[in-house]
Amino acid sequence: MKVGLSSYSLVTALRDGRITILEAIDWVAENGGTHMELVPYGYSVVDNLELAMEIKERATAAGIELSAYCMPADFVQDTDVAFQEEVNRIKEHVDVVNKMGIKVLRHDVTAFTLKKEDMSIHYFDKHFDKLVLGSQLIADYANQYGMTTTIENHGFNVQSSDRVQRVLRAVDRSNFKTTLDIGNFLCADEDPLVGIRKNLAQAATVHFKDFYVRPYYANPGEGHWFRTSNDNYLRGAIVGHGELPIREMIRLLKEDGYDGYIVVEFEGMEDCFVGSRIGMNNVKRLWDEVSVDGWKSVTEGVGN
Repeated sequence: MKVGLSSYSLVTALRDGRITILEAIDWVAENGGTHMELVPYGYSVVDNLELAMEIKERATAAGIELSAYCMPADFVQDTDVAFQEEVNRIKEHVDVVNKMGIKVLRHDVTAFTLKKEDMSIHYFDKHFDKLVLGSQLIADYANQYGMTTTIENHGFNVQSSDRVQRVLRAVDRSNFKTTLDIGNFLCADEDPLVGIRKNLAQAATVHFKDFYVRPYYANPGEGHWFRTSNDNYLRGAIVGHGELPIREMIRLLKEDGYDGYIVVEFEGMEDCFVGSRIGMNNVKRLWDEVSVDGWKSVTEGVGN
């Protein structure tokens, strides 16, 4: 098991100039991480090969693996020409990511921001063939590099585990798997323990995040709250501080034998450096506490 950080966790500092992506790599190493997932917000590599190579070199010098690359994508296009343009755009990222030595690339299949009616199963069914074809074309292209491409339970149309499973099975490529996000199932109002159990066997990497949760009828007021597909309220939390059953999630990973990359994502209101550091430390601490048979709590003994 390897604990690291998504660069998205530091996006506020990357965007306001407090840190560069190169400095972020050093920060992860200095704060106990072993790898970094690249999410190109606050910087870009697809149009800056020089920066891409600098990131690769800095990561090597810092002893940080570049575990994955996550990018937005949308195969739901109005014309065949626009669809092919989107495929070609993603292929450009694949080429650069390969030069960086990264072997996992996550791409979305629909736009992240959608109208309420487009979060539905009807929209999913209507455009399903495009989602599958686009994913097949990218997986086949990436295969020449020995690269795995993934779909995440991410974006408000393909966040539930059954929809992820449908895409995975229809694409039917050995190098097409899932980036399993333990929290994002809540965005589709699905029990995350159910989602994890359904999708864990196909996971190439696992995202660890945490949320505060409030029902649709209990407006929590000010703060960085957003609405789920059924209008419940979520707010990002430091991993281990929110309401996700992190210990049981870790137990499920151990039970399944998962021993790969764990990517901490911080999306809370706290300072991003504080939230990211505590999140990584909590994952490592809780991983040590949990066994397949249960977990130890200072106050509760052994439980499930």
